[in-house]
Amino acid sequence: MGKLKIAIIGTTGLPAKYGGFETLTHHLVNHLHHDHDMTVYCSSSYFSNKKERLTHFNGARLQYMPFNANGYQSIVYDMISIFHALFYADALLILGTSGTIILPFIKLFSSKPIIINIDGQEWKRPKWNWIAKKFLRISERIAVRFADTVITDNRVIQDYVSREYKKKSVLIEYGADHVSKQKITDDAIAKYPFMAASYAFNVCRIEPENNIHLIIESFVQQPFWNLVIVGLWNHGTYGMTLKEKYSNYSNIHLLDPIYKQDELNVIRSNADLYVHGHSAGGTNPSLVEAMYLGLPVMTYDISYNRETTSHKALYFRNREELIHLLNSTGKSKLEENGKAMYEVANTRYIWKNIAEKYQTEILNLCNVPVEELIKNVYRDLQRELA
Repeated sequence: MGKLKIAIIGTTGLPAKYGGFETLTHHLVNHLHHDHDMTVYCSSSYFSNKKERLTHFNGARLQYMPFNANGYQSIVYDMISIFHALFYADALLILGTSGTIILPFIKLFSSKPIIINIDGQEWKRPKWNWIAKKFLRISERIAVRFADTVITDNRVIQDYVSREYKKKSVLIEYGADHVSKQKITDDAIAKYPFMAASYAFNVCRIEPENNIHLIIESFVQQPFWNLVIVGLWNHGTYGMTLKEKYSNYSNIHLLDPIYKQDELNVIRSNADLYVHGHSAGGTNPSLVEAMYLGLPVMTYDISYNRETTSHKALYFRNREELIHLLNSTGKSKLEENGKAMYEVANTRYIWKNIAEKYQTEILNLCNVPVEELIKNVYRDLQRELA
């Protein structure tokens, strides 16, 4: 049997800069491209500089579409990508549900396997108006109904799919072992003077659902703690208001996006604490990455975050509880928590294991015989030993 042709749809594209699905795609391609012909759909508007538009990345072919992968255009972007992939792909891996409203029509004339990672409950996010929430809820329902395999990245989401739609989903979480500890250099301290002292860290989208205001308000009252948050502050009223209000506090450092991964890792891996405010979604990439780095974690107390951290992090539900944690958690307890976070991440969030689980689901749907699986494993072993 020849190589399977696999299309990955629903990301801004490769190389990955920001975004959980983009990083997932990067590592799936990295681990699976030797055994499969992989195509990743990319947004032309995201790679507006044509010099950035590669034809291939890590062995995968890149297919560009003239639509924005985010916002309302993402619906058309995903739908057109799905149609295009049907002409050549043996299996479609769709990340997110923006374009899945087209699936009932697709299933009328195509039996090609469709695997969908439905992400978190996107329709619950406060940033959407009621029309968008209604559409996203319908898209989710259609995705679960018409996907051959539904993938969920958090047990809470898996339980939700089972309860709400009476359908089994496959739990495949997220990898984190692509991050590593980086030494602080003199150049890093010169550029980011706060690194010379202790600091807490957070990197996220600057949106109300991530409780950025709650975190900043708590640290304003704790001048002995420096707080560093990396995000896109000038994208909306929420972020711009926070930056204008808190930029003059000496212990609050609100940084614009850092696209160089090594530079971001230096800041993140040398933090004394990771503060996570997400109140929506499933398994959050920035959280599991912080865990793998062995950072102590204080996280917003919601079921998704408790499941991600195996109920071993430090939890807060409001500003008062976060302030109490900052005041009452000593150095030894923080170090103990950091070790616990690493142990969880090193057990659950390894990319090789994640990629193998995706491959198993794809091969099962494509009816690849067991003998072929054994040959693939044997070939991988030969490659590793060579």
